[in-house]
Amino acid sequence: MSSSLYSIAREAYAAFGVDTEASLAALARIPISLHCWQGDDVGGFEGDGLTGGGIQATGNYPGKARTIDELRQDLAKALSLIPGSHRLNLHASYADFSGGKVDRDALEVAHFQSWIDWCKTHGLGLDFNPTCFAHPLANDGATLSHQDPAIRAFWIEHARRCRVIGAEMGRQLETSSVVNVWIPDGTKDLPADRKAPRERLHAALDEVFSTRHDHLLDAVEPKLFGIGSESYVVGSHEFYLGYAVKNQILMCLDAGHFHPTESVADKISSVLEYVPEILLHVSRGVRWDSDHVVILDDPTKAIMEEVVRGGFTARTHIGLDFFDASINRVAAWVIGTRSTLKALLMALLEPSAQLRELEAAGDNTSRLALLEEIRTLPFGAVWEEFCTRQSTPTGFSWMGEVKQYESDVTSARR
Repeated sequence: MSSSLYSIAREAYAAFGVDTEASLAALARIPISLHCWQGDDVGGFEGDGLTGGGIQATGNYPGKARTIDELRQDLAKALSLIPGSHRLNLHASYADFSGGKVDRDALEVAHFQSWIDWCKTHGLGLDFNPTCFAHPLANDGATLSHQDPAIRAFWIEHARRCRVIGAEMGRQLETSSVVNVWIPDGTKDLPADRKAPRERLHAALDEVFSTRHDHLLDAVEPKLFGIGSESYVVGSHEFYLGYAVKNQILMCLDAGHFHPTESVADKISSVLEYVPEILLHVSRGVRWDSDHVVILDDPTKAIMEEVVRGGFTARTHIGLDFFDASINRVAAWVIGTRSTLKALLMALLEPSAQLRELEAAGDNTSRLALLEEIRTLPFGAVWEEFCTRQSTPTGFSWMGEVKQYESDVTSARR
């Protein structure tokens, strides 16, 4: 039945000049970087139970991962239900301290070798992030912009080491690692001095990025505001855009880090006019940067449409960034990743050449009519075909596997 429906869908799209086979092949080549922190509510494995830095997972659904082995087990289950070949996005706070714990300014490749080996076994690329929050030296809302030189030096060394670790991840896995720098620095109330923290951050970043590494892609991530930084964020969009352009590194655009009325999709072509590549953090902000699970909503579809329409797939690295502790965490990964892939496939199935021709000819009436007409094309049959070819469950059947996994595995965690 599935292949029969796909044949009908293929013909329907062909009538609009769309080759579904080419779209399926293109989607199979685009990896999504799954964020490890959905599996344990951004807890990490440092053993201190620290929180803070504008990071907050809400909910108490049972069964979260408590150890590295449990987190890897959950990730493997989620990946088995997601079509395509993907990546893992790891925070430094998820180090393997089986050989003894060290502070963040002393992290080495050895603390992540087991993650590298696990990713190699599962055919995954690996991305990485310094963890500049949930630490005693981040409690007053400043890290790389801190006015205390000693505290600032601690975070510079942490970020520097993370770049070394990321480069080794990329070398061993033979696919460059994206290392993304995000810091929570800012103030809850109005500051008297906006300039000095940004001068310190600029100088600190120059130290962090002073050494070039192969197999590494550097990214910087801005934010509009956060918990505890409602009035002022040191690393604003304007600050990091200027820094990324000046240094020709990646700019990270997080879908939850802008005003709700801003379009992240609209920023993509502008930013890529001046930087070589971008990193997307696909999230869903509900009224604020709330990091809800990604769904197939209009903002997500618009982002993927812009990536595809602009021919930016090779210059765009797509990662997920949400953490919902109120629902089954494995299901959250699956829902968010499959929704992102669906948005990508929808974009790849657009008759983009025809739309551009109509626009260039000034026939905006036909452009609008065509955009509306293709909304009712049988996209679902093409998606089901992709899942079938990737040997992953079609339709809603994957949820049964999640429920069984919950019954067999996560429900025993107390």
